[in-house]
Amino acid sequence: MEEIVNKVAQSGLLTLDLEDYYPQEETVVFDLKQYLFMEMILKEKDFRAALQGLDWEQYRNKNVAITCSADAVVPFWAYMLVMTYLEPVANYAAFGSKDEIFKTQFMKRLNAIDMTVYEDKRVVVKGCGDKGAGEAAYVEITRLLRPVAKSIMYGEPCSTVPIFKKK
Repeated sequence: MEEIVNKVAQSGLLTLDLEDYYPQEETVVFDLKQYLFMEMILKEKDFRAALQGLDWEQYRNKNVAITCSADAVVPFWAYMLVMTYLEPVANYAAFGSKDEIFKTQFMKRLNAIDMTVYEDKRVVVKGCGDKGAGEAAYVEITRLLRPVAKSIMYGEPCSTVPIFKKK
């Protein structure tokens, strides 16, 4: 009986799964709309009182998107004030949508990868997954890998699309 040889395992390919770098913290929204008078006007005294009375622990270790969904003119200092409360408890907080905050954190995690692991290696960036990494993540990982990897491929080790090869 002939021995079965795993050619993929012998190929020296390193697989990089972008889903391994998904932010693990929950991302939530802090909407200033609910703190506006008639959802249109910011009254400083009422706004400050509302923020002081809020249980900020609900944001502990979460990523927070600070926004205002109302079509209102909100002074910049209001967002700054919210951040002073969030900064000590949240994992990360910034102005933007929930998707923007998630993407920012995802990019941070990708940029923290030790690229020396992939130096002069043949790398397959996994293409299929349950969550879907999105175009920005694939562009970013290519930017990070290109200076160090011997070659970059997309897909699965048994079926890849060549992306880059050092000459």
